[in-house]
Amino acid sequence: MMWYWGGGVHWWGWLFGALVMVAFWSFVIWAIWYLVTTLRRHNERPPTGGDPTRILDERLARGEIDAEEYRRLRELLDERRTRTGGG
Repeated sequence: MMWYWGGGVHWWGWLFGALVMVAFWSFVIWAIWYLVTTLRRHNERPPTGGDPTRILDERLARGEIDAEEYRRLRELLDERRTRTGGG
């Protein structure tokens, strides 16, 4: 009777059950963490709109555009403000 470990229960059955339980709870914890971080990241996005010059400055600071592109877009904004009389 080497196959049994007390009371006729296979020892590997207990081991498999324990591993499945650990895997299940690990998945539950990971899913909660994923949802919380995804929602937080989604809520931290800056609001759309705002001052075009400020947005352009932020894009330059983040490295999304280079200085050449910044100057070109800044000139376009200044021309538009001059034509519309905006301040």
